[in-house]
Amino acid sequence: MSLPSVEILIDKLTQALKPYFNSSLPISEQPIIVGIETGGYWIARSIHEAIQPDTELGRLNISFYRDDFTKIGLHPTVKPSSLPTDIDDKTIILVDDVLYSGRTVRAAMNEIFDYGRPRRIILVILIDRGEREIPIQADIVAETVEINPDDHIKLEGPQLLKLTLQSTGDHAS
Repeated sequence: MSLPSVEILIDKLTQALKPYFNSSLPISEQPIIVGIETGGYWIARSIHEAIQPDTELGRLNISFYRDDFTKIGLHPTVKPSSLPTDIDDKTIILVDDVLYSGRTVRAAMNEIFDYGRPRRIILVILIDRGEREIPIQADIVAETVEINPDDHIKLEGPQLLKLTLQSTGDHAS
């Protein structure tokens, strides 16, 4: 299976997000773009530079909010999240690379609500591969793909963003 170009997918997301920004509004009233570490942040940074480079870009490290860190362990170099000081009543554009189980997005929303109470969260995803474990759906998706449950899509970067398909199972029938 061939995965699409990340550059083309980011352009799709950027075009879909432009209507959410109004140049006649002050920067303080513009939506806040927030990327989930690491791939979501790389994508968010590209979108941010194209649409609203004068606003603050948020970064979420959800390591402490994951529901599986007792099984997989905690990465030793966990960096703190960085969100604007006041997100109350703001629109958050939450960006991630791949939506699969929904657990990463759930963890990200838990962390966002620890910072404040946004008016709205718009979930933006580069690749949606379906098969949720938690009922979470994206508002904007660049591409939907169907792959085997044992396969994983990985975003490599940050300089040259590229999607790779990693197979961990035996697909022979």
